Amino acid sequence: MGLNVTFIDPSGNSVTASAEIGDNLLSVGQAAGLPLEGTCEGQMACSTCHVIVAAEWFGKLAEASEEEEDMLDFAVGARRTSRLSCQIDLTEELNSLTVSVPGESIDARRL
Repeated sequence: MGLNVTFIDPSGNSVTASAEIGDNLLSVGQAAGLPLEGTCEGQMACSTCHVIVAAEWFGKLAEASEEEEDMLDFAVGARRTSRLSCQIDLTEELNSLTVSVPGESIDARRL
């Protein structure tokens, strides 16, 4: 079953991406051209894949681990609903998930 995820890019533009159940939000965002660097390739050793989850969706996510919370301390522009996109695996319940990519996000792969 296909899912949709809406990303709000750093300029405020809406980008809808197609995904499958089990896909990782980081890889979906990267495939859609969003500036989600993911330097550590999902190993939770950086915060370059930081996203801000829309408040109405935040409670539907699995709780962040202590390690993820520690990495979010390094994320520029972190907020109460911040998460690392590498730690969000998409489920049917997350169809139509909306997340924002912070304006401070820089993808060094594109420099």
